[in-house]
Amino acid sequence: MGSASGIGMLKKPENMNTRKGPLPIAVTGANFAAEVLECPKPVLVEFWAPWSRPCRVLDAVFQQIAQGWGRKIKAVKVNADDCLDLSLMYEIHSVPTVLCFVQGNPSRRIIGTASKEAILDKIKPFCDKAYEKTP
Repeated sequence: MGSASGIGMLKKPENMNTRKGPLPIAVTGANFAAEVLECPKPVLVEFWAPWSRPCRVLDAVFQQIAQGWGRKIKAVKVNADDCLDLSLMYEIHSVPTVLCFVQGNPSRRIIGTASKEAILDKIKPFCDKAYEKTP
């Protein structure tokens, strides 16, 4: 019985790591330009830290946005502690901070936790007709 639940617990993270599609992807300084600055659609970049409780709260919201709006926007995550150069460049003073990049330029900034609706309202002007909700 103990081994069966241990196996189930091992499979869950494995499945989470192998999901494909629009879920937030990890971005570093090495791939930031390709994933964010050169992307043709709006990109939501969450600067986060693993020790931050508010980041954990926002993570669920961010995943919902990535899953529901992945055709219209791209969602990526940057570990602010591991990517200090990016954190300094974009003046990240607290985590979580979400930046919306449009055509390679930061256009909106949300500091702290926010609801899915609040985030989507901020980026609505950049999504044009693409803002129709997917089921």
